[in-house]
Amino acid sequence: MEIIIKGMVCHHCVEAVDRVLRSAGLTPVSVTLGRAEISETLDDSALQILDNLLENEGFTRIIDADTSLVERIKRAVIDHVRRPGECRLNLSACLEDHLGVNYDTMSRVFSSHEGRTIEKYQMAQRVEWVKELLGYGQYTVSEIADMTGYSSTAHLSRQFKNLTGMTPTEYLNTSMPRTGLNEV
Repeated sequence: MEIIIKGMVCHHCVEAVDRVLRSAGLTPVSVTLGRAEISETLDDSALQILDNLLENEGFTRIIDADTSLVERIKRAVIDHVRRPGECRLNLSACLEDHLGVNYDTMSRVFSSHEGRTIEKYQMAQRVEWVKELLGYGQYTVSEIADMTGYSSTAHLSRQFKNLTGMTPTEYLNTSMPRTGLNEV
């Protein structure tokens, strides 16, 4: 049985959902961003219990088509952002190619559900990746700009400051914890 799950944005989320499924006595066949496949078929009462367990961890099971499309878009954007050298297409063409849905339709559904554009979501994802890489303490801002597909360090710094209110260097010098995507 396939379960579509909202709110999964990183490998930690995959691990958390896997733990939830196992704690519910289920057998995960695979768990990836936004999806889990289990061996069992669940009835309505078992799905309700699973929904409660997922919600306790900050996730939601998706039932309707538009919400499912939004989650598919999010996963594709994350993939596009995290692998800048692999996709030579611009974001809209990449999403159309990956999801097989007209970009205008995706854009309309995404904006109505999320209250922001796909492009703003992409920018937030890139900045979250930059924050993650900065947190490792292993790379310079210049190296991070190159790794994350920014055309220059200045471009990364401008976008980072626009979304967070501080430069990457200022961010590094603060002891502020990373904020989640909903807060960006």
